[in-house]
Amino acid sequence: MTSTTNESTSFRLSSRAAGTGLGGVLTRLVQLRRALHVSRRPRVTTVIAAIIFGAVVLAAIAPGLFTRTDPLAIDALQFNEPPSAEHLLGTDYLGRDLLARVIHGARYSLTIGLVATAVAVTFGLVIGLLAGISPRWLDTALARLIDVLASFPAILLALVVIGITGTGIVNLAITLGIATIPTYARVVRAQTHRVIRSDYVAQARTFGLTPGRLVLRHVLPNALGVVPVVATIELGGAIIGAASLSFLGLGPQPPTPEWGAILADSRDFLMLAPWTGILPGLVLTATVISANILGRAIKRRYERRSA
Repeated sequence: MTSTTNESTSFRLSSRAAGTGLGGVLTRLVQLRRALHVSRRPRVTTVIAAIIFGAVVLAAIAPGLFTRTDPLAIDALQFNEPPSAEHLLGTDYLGRDLLARVIHGARYSLTIGLVATAVAVTFGLVIGLLAGISPRWLDTALARLIDVLASFPAILLALVVIGITGTGIVNLAITLGIATIPTYARVVRAQTHRVIRSDYVAQARTFGLTPGRLVLRHVLPNALGVVPVVATIELGGAIIGAASLSFLGLGPQPPTPEWGAILADSRDFLMLAPWTGILPGLVLTATVISANILGRAIKRRYERRSA
């Protein structure tokens, strides 16, 4: 009798434990499914950033969709006018419409940022890939060169280069690109080292692929995966760098409506007409923050896929 009772008790306990374990597993699966479902939804900040950055890109491509006002038109009777129904962002010290200048300035600022990013990606990819596939002595030499360039602040390096090449939109874009080459070179070099040590590259070698085909087929495509992520994040830095150098007079020259040049024009009138600097500055800040948020979102998606 006692034996039967013990057996029934142990059976009930084991049943409860099994039920509890199964319930815990099901609960965890449901929680994991919910977490994955939530993670696939874009965050509110990402959506807002995409809208803002999309509007800036659209303004750069087709500024006529937002304003018909000439950004260079001077009206001496309406200088430093506050925001109104006629001039939504007010006017500058020459009576030029600030909204029109900011909208048309998106083309210059975004173009400089994109060209600078393209220059940095191109040269950074070549240097990083060459370092990753080269013998140890050449890899070490290129790595030290990258470290030397990276030891200088990007703006300081850009000032040195632009002092040699001169001012202008093209020189500014190339200068900013040269200053940010180390960022991409380091990333590509690290990715190339990781790919070369992978099993599928070792297996490809056994098939007799030449080094050139091995690099083009396997190393380069896999090393490029993280580059768009870094480029999106660094695009905001290129835009703010272009505005900074333009503010110092090293970028597009007046009367070009570039964002940094607009801020430079307003610095002597901030006490009299603060909107001439604050409102364009807010547009610049929102654009850079939006680019950074989108870059972080792309980075999170890339990390989830790589995991």
